Amino acid sequence: PPLDELGREQAAATAAKLVVRLQDAKWSLFDIDVVTSPLLRCRQTAAAFETATGTTANVESRIAEIPSPSGVDMGDRVTWLRRAMQGTWAELIARDGDDYRQFRDTLLAWARSVRRDTIAFSHFVAINALIGAATGDDRLVIRSVDNASVTVLEVGADGSLVLVEGGAEANTLIR
Repeated sequence: PPLDELGREQAAATAAKLVVRLQDAKWSLFDIDVVTSPLLRCRQTAAAFETATGTTANVESRIAEIPSPSGVDMGDRVTWLRRAMQGTWAELIARDGDDYRQFRDTLLAWARSVRRDTIAFSHFVAINALIGAATGDDRLVIRSVDNASVTVLEVGADGSLVLVEGGAEANTLIR
């Protein structure tokens, strides 16, 4: 579903926070990339930043939300996702297949390939996968990152990920 009024307010607040960060002398709109998941709520969140800055976010499919298993319809997705989020990537891959290793590996390969400061509008599980890679934690959920929160990672020259700042946490509605 699209962002509701609260979601639009959160997106606008995040855009404003990012604009303030971009006033730091080490960053410039000309020196950053902006990418968004192809999914609607991320695109709408990115749109608030685009409006505030005059930039355009490129769609990056590798940072999309974790897919449902084959044969699980949207009505059963929440139940499946809640179960998956209680465990580890190893457990999920063993139970639901290698597609989840590929999902995580593709996401991590994207992150490790980033060579410019990048603002990425992504999703709860994807953000947690990046945090897990940075901290050596195999759980699907390490932080209960809030909607439109800002998590900051650094990518080392060797492709290693370092968690610089964890996003604000909240009891996020799982959809």
